Amino acid sequence: MKRLLTLAASAIALSASPLAAQDVVITNATVVTGDGSEPIENGVVVVENGRVTYAGSTGGRSFASDTVVDAKGAWVTPGIFATVTTLGLVDVGAVSESNDSRAGGAPFSASLDVAPAVNPNSQNILIHRAAGITRAATTTLPAASIFAGQGAIIDLDADGTPIVKARAFQMVDLGEGGARRAGGSRAATYTLFRASLREARALSGTGTPQTTEITVDGEVLLNRFDAEALKPVIAGTQKLFVAVERAADIRSALALKSEFPRLDMVLVGVSEGWMVANEIAAAGVPVLADPLDALPTGFDQLASTQSNVGRMKSAGVKVGLNAAGMENPRRLAQQAGNLVGLAKMPGASGLTWAEAFASISSIPAEISGMGGIAGVLKQGALGDVVIWDGDPLEVTTVPTKVYIGGVEQPLGSHQSRLKDRYRDLDESDLPKAYDW
Repeated sequence: MKRLLTLAASAIALSASPLAAQDVVITNATVVTGDGSEPIENGVVVVENGRVTYAGSTGGRSFASDTVVDAKGAWVTPGIFATVTTLGLVDVGAVSESNDSRAGGAPFSASLDVAPAVNPNSQNILIHRAAGITRAATTTLPAASIFAGQGAIIDLDADGTPIVKARAFQMVDLGEGGARRAGGSRAATYTLFRASLREARALSGTGTPQTTEITVDGEVLLNRFDAEALKPVIAGTQKLFVAVERAADIRSALALKSEFPRLDMVLVGVSEGWMVANEIAAAGVPVLADPLDALPTGFDQLASTQSNVGRMKSAGVKVGLNAAGMENPRRLAQQAGNLVGLAKMPGASGLTWAEAFASISSIPAEISGMGGIAGVLKQGALGDVVIWDGDPLEVTTVPTKVYIGGVEQPLGSHQSRLKDRYRDLDESDLPKAYDW
């Protein structure tokens, strides 16, 4: 018991102590800027006051700092930007008391604000930070209605203040799940969605707002609070993440922009996006796509193909990788690496190495509203830097150092402590603390 109290006190002290930003120079590095450019050998990254002031080749120059890290040729990249996630909302998925990812019993949907619920000490945050993820878009998931609520941009810094931008985006499900929640048909989904946006527009001063709740079998699908929360979506000041998979649903979602032209729309999932890639590109709507959909998991994914991302990219669509369909978003780098391998297969479409890394760094950051300051190593960007022990897109590679905003982060978690505790245990030994 005494040991448990000591560990708990140490954890509290760590979370309560603010970590100071460091001025650091990382030399002799294989630098990946994250913007789709090829890696730079014998490069250097300079971080001052929490911001990147230089990233590139040394060019014969010398750089001085109180902290100089010799990368010894290791890969140095911007932090991974994970979206869409539930990071900070879940510790044990099967235990409802530790799972805030769905609010199925609430009378609210679009008005749900995830920011107050994010737990910076969640083991999920610690584990993903150790995997090189430094920032994420996190949200509750659609439960009682087609709307998930207002997601936030968070950092995974150990300083205990994770919210970078609250109410950064709204998420709506216009696919199979949305149809089920709206009343059993996509016709009901789009009627509910249009009614919701029209009510928000009326509350903004155009039209006559209604006050009647929209309900199905006693379940509230939209109320006045939800309609109020959609006003920034109508105005185009809050991004709208639209979950769709099949080609017909993608077309229907894109058509909404003719009726509501200010929508700042992002398509999420998009398993059949390759079939309508030219239309997505023409609409200028970015995509957060599932990395590798080989086999359909629903009737809206019957035309899924592993070449989906590569084909959309070739058509001119801005494509980042979506973490929502992954059980472990910390595997984003591995999934990006799979797309590099796919590009080498005859007849398949994948990504180059630089394109693949951009799909988990600068592109999702840009799509999420943090373009140029997150997911990249360039002058003025946030000092989110990761040093790896190998090629970051290889499955066995792990970070050796992670900086967020110029602050070096602890990489331990409950999982790593258990690994260290039992890794070298002799088979004849009882587990440590067995006599408790």
